[in-house]
Amino acid sequence: MNAQQEIKKAVETLKQGGVILYPTDTVWGIGCDATNPDAVAKIYKLKKRIESKALICLVADDRMLKRYVKKIPEAVHSIFDITEEPITIIYDDAQNLAENLIAEDKTIAIRIPDDEFCFQLCRKLNGAVVSTSANISGAPTPTSFKEISQDILKGVDYVVNLHHDKKMAKPSSIIKLSSNGVVKVIRK
Repeated sequence: MNAQQEIKKAVETLKQGGVILYPTDTVWGIGCDATNPDAVAKIYKLKKRIESKALICLVADDRMLKRYVKKIPEAVHSIFDITEEPITIIYDDAQNLAENLIAEDKTIAIRIPDDEFCFQLCRKLNGAVVSTSANISGAPTPTSFKEISQDILKGVDYVVNLHHDKKMAKPSSIIKLSSNGVVKVIRK
């Protein structure tokens, strides 16, 4: 299958409340429709992760970001301008997402990936996609497809058949950008 067929199949799975295993701009990810609480719960269960530990989601662009964050701080554009590495930003006042995806303090971690597959996945779904590393909570993050555990491979509804031979980078940096302008580095 080519990339367009893989995107179509992945989006069909997401729209049906399924969980996908897919290549991101950083590492292999487990994803679902970020507005579907049942699908988000499946990911927590699959990763054996406590629900109070928030997940990241991907959006296609600034316009899509505005759908999920009430007020985007001005500093966000400066951060995007000065970094070339993948960066996830934690925003205050999340909205229009599954409640079990939003942290207890009403924040949400979102990344706009510089990756054509992820961009198209979000565009075709017309919404945010959960993106968490393809490992059981506490286990090492796999840097290639062959390092993904059988539990994860068997636990997802669809495995995207692209980039299986690609060595992935590292997880994104994470910055918390509060509405009051405070910036805090969470993960370098």
